[in-house]
Amino acid sequence: MTAKTTTTAYEGVIGLEIHAELETESKMFCGCAVVDSTTAAPNTYVCPICLGFPGVLPVINKRAVEFAIKVGLALNCEIATVNVFARKSYFYPDLPKGYQISQYELPLCKNGWTEIDLPDGSTKRIGIRRAHLEEDTGKSIHVGGSSLIDFNRSGVPLLEIVTEPDIRNGIEAEAFGRKLRAILQYLGVNSGDMSKGVLRMEPNISVRPVGSTEFRTRTEVKNLNSIRSVQRASDYEIERHIKVWESGGEVVQATMGWDEARQQTVLQRTKESAHDYRYFPEPDLPILNTSREWVEAIRAHLPELPDTKRDRLMKAGLSRYDASVLVADRPVADYFERVMQAGADPKKGANWIINELFARMNKAALSAERVNEQKVSPEALAGLIKLVDAGTINNNAAKKVLDAVFAEGGEPSAWVAKLGLEQTQDTSAVEAAVEKVLGANPGETDRFCAGEEKVFKFLIGQVMREGRGKFPAELANDVLTAKLNARCGKS
Repeated sequence: MTAKTTTTAYEGVIGLEIHAELETESKMFCGCAVVDSTTAAPNTYVCPICLGFPGVLPVINKRAVEFAIKVGLALNCEIATVNVFARKSYFYPDLPKGYQISQYELPLCKNGWTEIDLPDGSTKRIGIRRAHLEEDTGKSIHVGGSSLIDFNRSGVPLLEIVTEPDIRNGIEAEAFGRKLRAILQYLGVNSGDMSKGVLRMEPNISVRPVGSTEFRTRTEVKNLNSIRSVQRASDYEIERHIKVWESGGEVVQATMGWDEARQQTVLQRTKESAHDYRYFPEPDLPILNTSREWVEAIRAHLPELPDTKRDRLMKAGLSRYDASVLVADRPVADYFERVMQAGADPKKGANWIINELFARMNKAALSAERVNEQKVSPEALAGLIKLVDAGTINNNAAKKVLDAVFAEGGEPSAWVAKLGLEQTQDTSAVEAAVEKVLGANPGETDRFCAGEEKVFKFLIGQVMREGRGKFPAELANDVLTAKLNARCGKS
């Protein structure tokens, strides 16, 4: 955001930290299963290693390393051949060892980038400073003045991704968040379900005068659980920083929380610096070597990523906007692919998903990534589109059918019959309706004959109403045009 105040204009300077739990079967340094911490019974998937008992020895999860390399390659990072785990010391109740095993000076991935699409149609490259492996903490649960701790999440593989401070406002932060979430979903390493805490985003925010290259004091907003919150929290902090600087004050380096109800940030604690964590190499783990052969073998098996899929859909006839919307969430992209596989025209399929299906999902409080939780299967949507293409029903009738299938499920053709929406091919019925409409609207007919062609829209609307949705639009237009020309004395 570029903001204008009484004395100068400022711009935001934002770097994002993203913590993504990796969907391995076991934890980062032990054999305990990785489970959904929102549904599993507390403290049932733990062992002496992830509980931090003295004298236990961690072992690196190879699958987690492979997942991290996948992400690094998708973000155009350099994959280090030598990287080292480190101890990061801090003291919270949900961190049983009193330190976290992470990476610091020698991360697994560094110096990458990805491009984001912005609402004005432009693109922007965002640098990736690093992506490194670490272990997640336990989960604190605050109930009735007491705090409970569930260690099921403790030790789950966590990938921390840190961007360069290339983001300037909340819109860009939101665009990056959506792009990264899509990449993680396509790679199959993270579900992207922020409501369950498996993906957490934390913007580091400062401001500076436009044209300056300085880096002023920043604040960090912790553990945002939706991408929309990333945008709102970022823009709120930018405005707050500007007000502090303009009033003659100084921003204090701090960790902030986001109050969703009040739509504002709140102070949690003053922010630690890197030296406060007392990093040093983890003595219980060896140096991790990643051979070029191993990295290239992983690269060879990368799936189709969002940008590649977007470009492929554009070649199939979709606009960049429509293609970008459809690939933004892996479940939606897969749903659309199945609609095309069932024989629907790509452009029409995109239109029905984006403009019609999404509208009904929004009304039902279903986000886009939950597209498979609603009752309109891809095959059913393709069947509905084919009914319109065949002239069996018109668009208005099709929307009524979609309402029915969305509410109760079933096949579109069955609902067409049940609701009596099939279009008639009886030309005499259309002619009778046109004669009735023209007879009831002599003034409009005269105006049309006098050259006021916009009256045609009114008249065709009346004809379609007479047909109760059963008249094919093209047939109704042809008959009305012929009747009007006859009345106007035109050949």
